Amino acid sequence: MPITTIALDADDTLWQNEQFFRLTEQRFADLLRDYTDAPDLTDRLIASVTRNLSFYGFGMKGFALSMVETALDVTDHRVPGTVIAEILAAGRELLTYPIETLPYVDQALDQLQQTHRLILVTKGDVFDQERKLAASGLADYFAAIEIVADKNAATYARIFERHTDGPEHTVMVGNSLRSDILPALEAGSFAVHVPHDLTWSYEHAEEPVDEPRYARIDHLGELTGALAGFEARLQATRV
Repeated sequence: MPITTIALDADDTLWQNEQFFRLTEQRFADLLRDYTDAPDLTDRLIASVTRNLSFYGFGMKGFALSMVETALDVTDHRVPGTVIAEILAAGRELLTYPIETLPYVDQALDQLQQTHRLILVTKGDVFDQERKLAASGLADYFAAIEIVADKNAATYARIFERHTDGPEHTVMVGNSLRSDILPALEAGSFAVHVPHDLTWSYEHAEEPVDEPRYARIDHLGELTGALAGFEARLQATRV
């Protein structure tokens, strides 16, 4: 049996996401300019976000709470309540940015749905992810949608068992080596990395360049070529 299912990540794979967090980071720094001269303010914010993942999960809510925590920490709790209110407002603005799909997304999904089952596998706040999917206009391409708290090998194994013909007939596509590629490979699937210029540092990992079930492409317009390469390898193993 050939590859029958393609699973795709959402944020920074199908549409822009990280750029809005970067804008909010800058807004956060601007709001605290009069209250701290900490040179590592952004690093401390990201450390707080990372530390709080196990409490708040991924997404804008955890990011907003981490901004408040960092503001209190770097100012020794001297930051005014009015600034805290503005920080929270900046966090809420993450829910208002327009959805901008990345190049080749619509063309790729339109072509691939004719030959493969497509499923969406994304992590983060359910409300926010559902909002972005609805605004993107891409929901009808997917036979199944999974919004998960985190992505690891066990998560992928469960999803592949539920929605696919097995990991050996499935390709996971995404921009994060840490969340989309390595755990999917561990679960037994193929994986295609589509790097994004602004991928969060937390999502970085060593590229599995010697793994035959792995490929890297520049954009989704090249996905059919990567799939053809996988199919050729599968065919070669059958001969």
